[in-house]
Amino acid sequence: MTQNQPSSVISKAPGTIVQVAVPLPIRRATPLIYDYHLPDGLMAEIGMIVEVPLGKRFVWGIIMDMTPSGDVVMDKLKPIHSWADLPPLTPSHISFLRHVSDWTMAPFGMVMRMMLSTPKAHNKPKPTTFYHSSDAADEGDVKLTPKRARILSFLAQGHHMTANDLAAETATSPAIIKTMAKQGLIAQSATSIEADLRYHDIAHEDLNLVSLSSEQQAIADGLSSHLEQGYSAHLLDGVTGSGKTEVYFDLVARMMARKKQILILLPEIALTSQWQTRFEARFGQKPLIWHSSVSEANRRDYWRACIRGEPVIVVGARSALFLPFTDLGLIIVDEEHEQAFKQEDMVIYQARDMAVMRAHIEQVPVILATATPSLESWVNAGQGSDDAKSRYHHWRLTTRVGHAQMPDITMIDLKRDKPPAGRWLSQSLLSDITRTLEAGEQTLLYLNRRGYAPLSICEACGTKAKCQACDSWLVTHRLSGSRQCHHCGYRQPLKNQCDECGTQDQMRAYGPGVERLAEEVGTLFPEARICIFSSDTAARPEVAREMIRAITENEVDIIIGTQMAAKGHHFPHLTLVGIVDADFGLQGGDLRAAERTYQMLSQAAGRAGREALKGRALLQSYEPDNAVFTALANGDRDAFLDLEIQMRQSAFMPPFGRLASIILSGVNEGEVESEALKLAKHRPAYKNVMILGPTPAPISRLRDRYRMRFLIKAPRDVHIQQILREWVESCRLASQIYMQIDIDPYSFM
Repeated sequence: MTQNQPSSVISKAPGTIVQVAVPLPIRRATPLIYDYHLPDGLMAEIGMIVEVPLGKRFVWGIIMDMTPSGDVVMDKLKPIHSWADLPPLTPSHISFLRHVSDWTMAPFGMVMRMMLSTPKAHNKPKPTTFYHSSDAADEGDVKLTPKRARILSFLAQGHHMTANDLAAETATSPAIIKTMAKQGLIAQSATSIEADLRYHDIAHEDLNLVSLSSEQQAIADGLSSHLEQGYSAHLLDGVTGSGKTEVYFDLVARMMARKKQILILLPEIALTSQWQTRFEARFGQKPLIWHSSVSEANRRDYWRACIRGEPVIVVGARSALFLPFTDLGLIIVDEEHEQAFKQEDMVIYQARDMAVMRAHIEQVPVILATATPSLESWVNAGQGSDDAKSRYHHWRLTTRVGHAQMPDITMIDLKRDKPPAGRWLSQSLLSDITRTLEAGEQTLLYLNRRGYAPLSICEACGTKAKCQACDSWLVTHRLSGSRQCHHCGYRQPLKNQCDECGTQDQMRAYGPGVERLAEEVGTLFPEARICIFSSDTAARPEVAREMIRAITENEVDIIIGTQMAAKGHHFPHLTLVGIVDADFGLQGGDLRAAERTYQMLSQAAGRAGREALKGRALLQSYEPDNAVFTALANGDRDAFLDLEIQMRQSAFMPPFGRLASIILSGVNEGEVESEALKLAKHRPAYKNVMILGPTPAPISRLRDRYRMRFLIKAPRDVHIQQILREWVESCRLASQIYMQIDIDPYSFM
């Protein structure tokens, strides 16, 4: 059948019409698919990435089926506009996208959009012009200057180069080269060249360049036995400084010898700098780094290398999980416990869990590495109770590498050793900082609060400085001269006048941030070299890289840092860690508060004494007998995890129960409340399923949108997604109301 047939003709002919999934954020149980007809000459395949008309624009989509979705009228169908010059997505990748959509309840179009987030990768790079000698060149009466003569002589040796490279080689300029080409003195040709990103061959004798300890080697050998056995999940559980990275590097080397694609997920961009240095020292080459700050040109090249099946190693943030690998051999999730692996907007997902899902679909092993396992991974590894079912293999590294020892951890009771008014460091901690400075060693002061102060209050009228778009306080940042909202990014110039009453010089800062702490430390230790390591001062990868270099080379005496400084870094001269406010993470009603606090403080303390010098950590607290701190001081992590398991089990909370949240938001408060009540009237009634709400969310206004929340709690064996799907599809909400569903929420704001 052809496009010119009359509209009365119905087509079901295979091979002329395809179903294309388009990236629209429409919530439904199946992908949003439209029929398109194929242009002449296009041999389509399922998984092919194509560009199709959608309304008045063109979008990239995926061919999902080679037959019409039903009876279609040919002359009403639009043709595919263009298609990517790339292999189609593999069936396993399409299956992964479907599973992510099903699990998170995000529209398939939004999940697909994350995978197609690099549109320039769908076509070959623009042709590059190369210059070379020309057999037909006629110098004639053209005067050959010394520069032109050098160019001709160089190209006569068979070189084939771009104008910039040729100019550099001959000490000339691109303009001269281009003029010579116009005059016919040299030839030029345009070619589209793909970047060669494949990792180098690893010779067999180079696989064991690093000498592993007997404990490390036994685990590396045990893990390697699973590399060719399809899917398997492994918890690589080792104390800080035990060499977990070197163990999984051994697996990377073995997989490189097999020419497989490898994906390694890291929770923070700041971690990639020191990690990359270690990788290059081990393998003599660079991996592909994938995160939001990577240039568009590099993202294009990396994306294309993945879908072409080239043997590449990608190291990235959580979004790297959606790259179109076609020959994946191994997935590694480093610092698997990190909350940063949870995506909190648009498609809400836990990258660690989705990595395990992708490994299962791709039938490859996945390694979860950590010193402080998440409770989910701990339980999946069969720990915590006698009848726990083991879904993961569990491998334990119990000692630090070489002569390094675990740091001594001591609690400081701030009720007894209270700092002076307006100060935040106890005398005990100050004394240890002094001894550390005198020994020429480094101190890390950990305080997970950015800026100068978390709260500013007018002492004339009592008004708190608040965000204009959110129900949250503004944080004072003196370094940038502003007050900022850490939820939406709103900022205002730093001024000492109250917006409410207009009084001058009555705004007072309350509480410490890292900037205020640095001010105190600078006053007490004026000769010390101090740096602030936070997302404000090390926002760009190159800045973080330089800061890490300076600390590593002992050019800094005291590091004042947020969690950016406490994760995964190896600072050889750091022997003292001071936790300024150990109680901070325990505040609020978050079910994971104790777990996260233990993990974060354990990681921070673990920065101390990672080489020959003994390390120590001092934790300031108003409740030093808290179970979290007792476990830290005693070095008894497993006892803490067992206690946390008992509490979660008794409350049927994750991982022993299911939680989900629904948040409705809109610009009109009354409309949001009305639509929430309408949805509440449709709530289903299931035995053992509890639906709480609607109530205003803890932050009831965020980014100028009002928010109402439902919280759903169910037993572990309940298919909570099916319950939610039937519920939300039974009630049509107003179009201006946005619905966000979070399966297994981490944030309760």
